[in-house]
Amino acid sequence: MSHKKNNIGTLLLLGIVVLAAIFGGLFVSRNLKKSTKTVSRESALNSLERMVERIEPATGTPQKGMVEYQEEDTTYQELPDLKKDSIVVPASGDNVAEIFASSEKTGTGRDGYLREMAVAYNASKTQVNGSTASIALRTVASGQQVDYVASGKYVPDAVSPSSDLFIKMMEAKGVETDYISQSLVENYAGIVMPKKVFNNIKETYGSVDVKTIAQATSDEMIVMGYTNPFTSAAGMNFLVSLLDSYDSGSILSDKAAKGFSSFQSKIPFVSMTTGQMRSAAERGTFDAFVSEYQTYRSDANLSQNYEFVPYGYPHNNPLVAVSQDGDKRAILQSFAGYCEQNGGKLAMQDGFNAAPEGYTEMAADYSGDDLIAAQKLYKENKDQVPIVCVFVADVSGSMDGEPLNMLKNSLVNSIQYINSDNYIGLVSYSDDVTIELPIAQFDMNQQSLFKGTVDALWANGGTATFDAVCVALDMVEKQLQDLPDAKPIVFVLSDGETNRGYSLSDIQGVVSGLKVPVYTICYNGDFEAMEELSGINEGVNINADTDDVVYQLRQLFNASM
Repeated sequence: MSHKKNNIGTLLLLGIVVLAAIFGGLFVSRNLKKSTKTVSRESALNSLERMVERIEPATGTPQKGMVEYQEEDTTYQELPDLKKDSIVVPASGDNVAEIFASSEKTGTGRDGYLREMAVAYNASKTQVNGSTASIALRTVASGQQVDYVASGKYVPDAVSPSSDLFIKMMEAKGVETDYISQSLVENYAGIVMPKKVFNNIKETYGSVDVKTIAQATSDEMIVMGYTNPFTSAAGMNFLVSLLDSYDSGSILSDKAAKGFSSFQSKIPFVSMTTGQMRSAAERGTFDAFVSEYQTYRSDANLSQNYEFVPYGYPHNNPLVAVSQDGDKRAILQSFAGYCEQNGGKLAMQDGFNAAPEGYTEMAADYSGDDLIAAQKLYKENKDQVPIVCVFVADVSGSMDGEPLNMLKNSLVNSIQYINSDNYIGLVSYSDDVTIELPIAQFDMNQQSLFKGTVDALWANGGTATFDAVCVALDMVEKQLQDLPDAKPIVFVLSDGETNRGYSLSDIQGVVSGLKVPVYTICYNGDFEAMEELSGINEGVNINADTDDVVYQLRQLFNASM
């Protein structure tokens, strides 16, 4: 009899535990490792509601501040100082020419063409005008080269972006240029897609090119991704090609803008880098994405299982002098000749100097002013629905001092790059979470409240990062009830050293189920955890240790906000 009672007691205890798990949700497993399996949106919302009830966020008192709008170009102030360790090939001779070059030819392995050529040239101890000449090589993205040179923040002796488009933009901004080489290596931009997707588009629309791929995207037949046209050559080339496909020869017309808006409304997000886009494609986010032919040829999986659809202008990787120094230009000419004589075999091995099948160069010849205007058109027309965004600011004790100052500067500077028709809120956290500024349209009043509230932030206490993420997600979801077609985003600015409340493993299922991208900016802390959080829904992770967080956020907001 007692044995039977014990069994009944055990069953009752188990029943209580099960009921507690059902009604208590994730509370009983707070800070325990959990499965990251996908959960439904409904389940994620239910779990989030219970989490926020337990967190009990406080409500702050927003303060107004003076928003200073910059009439002049602020690029100079936002660009980071270049460090010595950013040089991938150091100089070794008496007379040096410095080159900014794009990453697909200054990296390692098959992305290291120009890097290897610079090393070999320096080792050759070539004499130019009676002195040993050498090359100093830095990796700088094509769009960033324009910003450094045009702003005067840092001017090398020469630049080598992926595409002539960026040279045209430099010239439009008043930079004097001189082509040393029209093309160090030949490359091409294109859209990569699985063969099945390619065949479906061809069967439906009769051909596969930028125009039909854009139509397939607008018709929701496929999901496409491309890179930020402010920094990426493939992204800029695609933007111009897309606009031209809607109105040939008139990329700034109303017809082109209308076509672009229809296309862009079906784009889940614009990738900051090709690496982010490639990762998203591998996870199945995209059916098609932009790439360069050299990358496609160098990747066995891509070249065997995917089709490459070329578009736009060639990526001819010119070498262009921006210095007026005659000795520097003589070294650059010597180096270009050395590459031409000795680099052909290496270029082919690395995937360059081969034209994709079916490539036809776009006929229209747009000016640098046209290209800059196209970027502006992109910024103004990329969002046909508003963005609902909450900024999550870490004000724990570990952020005291320079990290918090950097965070404030980042947020205040971002005001000028966020479109006023978006909806913005602010959360801060240390031991507890505070809703500092409820979500509202980012008009003049909200901008003033955002500025004043950010300025008043101060650091103290522990770090409940993932509690704050939950509160921000809850705010976003409630706003989406009034704006169901809006695009949600959460920005987390933190050192990532969580020591209070929920853990990343606790909230992964919720974040995944809600499909809200979480963009993270990590200040001197747990970069890996922040990167993992961003990776759940294809968000961007920025390491503030690189000192260029303000500039990177500017580019991120240009692409996303």
